[in-house]
Order: sequence, then C-alpha cells, then structure tokens
Amino acid sequence: MTEIPSAVDPDVTESSIPNPEPAASEHRSSEATDGDAWLTVPDLVERLGVSPGRVRRLFEEKILLATRVDGVLKVPALFLDGAAPLKELRGTLLVLADAGFSDDEAMRWLLEHDEVLGARPIDALRAGRRSEVRRVAQALGF
Repeated sequence: MTEIPSAVDPDVTESSIPNPEPAASEHRSSEATDGDAWLTVPDLVERLGVSPGRVRRLFEEKILLATRVDGVLKVPALFLDGAAPLKELRGTLLVLADAGFSDDEAMRWLLEHDEVLGARPIDALRAGRRSEVRRVAQALGF
C-alpha cells in the first residue's frame, strides 16, 4: 500500500487527495453529487437532516467515511445518494478495515482508478458493482 497523509495531518490539502468527481457516465442521478464534490459536517447535517452528533456516529459506524482536507473534516458528495449515505459504502468500508486499511487509505483507494475494476471503486459501487468491488478490496488484504 502507498503511504498517504494522516486524517489528522493539518498539512493535507484537497489537491493531495484524488478528486471525487465521477465520470459523467457513472452518475446514479443528478441529485447524487454536488458541483463542489466535498461536504463538511455542517453540509451533511443540512443534507441528511440529522444532528452533528449523528453525523459523527455515521463516521464511527463506518456508514460514511471522512478525511481532513485543509484541517476541515470532509466527505466526498459521491458517498451520498440524494439525502442518504450510499448504502453500498458501509460493507465496502468494513471490508477495507478488515484488510488493514486506515480511513485515509480507504478514502484514497475508493477515489483512485483501480486497474482490476477498470474504474474508481466508488464509481463501480455507484454503478451497482458492489460484489466485484468488495472482492477486489478483500484481495488487497492478502
């Protein structure tokens, strides 16, 4: 695995993390992403209609994944399906955690092109290829 910046590293910049903007052909719906691509905790509170504490529990329960970008905790808008977390994400995050990935490593893997999948894993998840993505993620742990 490649070395990546820590989620608590204040020197992490948005340019050091892959752009979460999907290929146009892989959008699930026009509501699935925002033009800005990254959402802060207050953005998530508004979009999901939940408290900040609930948003933090979504991170703890691996329902959503966040990373610090320029010192601010952010989530790619691709990790949401409208006003809810992308349902395929949680199981994939658990597989990656079981494979020994840190949150930052999981974020990077989800947002970078994967040769085996022929796409970014997040795009493959959004396209309905959950089982394939999880098989690839599981193989990374060996």
